[in-house]
Amino acid sequence: MIVPATALAQAVREPARQARLAGLLRQPQTKIVHLDRADATSVGRLLAASRTSDIADAHVVVCARRAGTAIATSDPDDLARLDPSAVLVRV
Repeated sequence: MIVPATALAQAVREPARQARLAGLLRQPQTKIVHLDRADATSVGRLLAASRTSDIADAHVVVCARRAGTAIATSDPDDLARLDPSAVLVRV
């Protein structure tokens, strides 16, 4: 499981609602992906191309594209705007 650090930062704003996320983060196979220079550049370009502004959502898309994975989300509409071809799994 890949969790972009930017998405984690957004999610932990409401810790009472994130019990499942907390459990996921404790799993040894969960990898937190930091926003480094390369990803920041890709995120910025994706935001410009999609004319959107949510850095965390764009980082999720960048990470999923690189890994070739589906995206588990409670916010499929915003992610679909960033990447209409992304495989989105509503949670």
